[in-house]
Amino acid sequence: MKCFERLVMAHIKDCVDVTVDPHQYAYRKNRSTEDAISSVVHTALTHLENKDSYVRLLFVDFTSAFNTIIPQTLVQKLTTLRLSSTLCNWVLDFLTDRPQSVRIHDVSSSSISLSTGSPQGCVLSPLLFTLLTHDCSAIHPSCLIVKFRG
Repeated sequence: MKCFERLVMAHIKDCVDVTVDPHQYAYRKNRSTEDAISSVVHTALTHLENKDSYVRLLFVDFTSAFNTIIPQTLVQKLTTLRLSSTLCNWVLDFLTDRPQSVRIHDVSSSSISLSTGSPQGCVLSPLLFTLLTHDCSAIHPSCLIVKFRG
């Protein structure tokens, strides 16, 4: 399955430019939390050089963010990004009615079906979450949104 997920990921990346946002540090090669923090500190200090200025910071913790993906919402966003309906339907099918159970040593729980979130360890999860949040951007030019994973 991982090999197929990588093929799907490569296809999505060919169709959509997911690296347009220069303030996207999460799930990007050669980008780190330190880079994001450095960017925020630099921007804040530069702004504070102006007389009577102030800085407001809001941090949103996306811990367990992959568990919050609602497949139908994601597919709507993928459609607006002009991904093919076939690919959108595959993503919807991939994320909907997934059986899940817990196994500790030789003991397994009964299985339940999940239709929210992306599977843990899934190669596609970071990309899907990035696409889900790609339109989270500042409206006013004086605002800066920096996306990173701690």
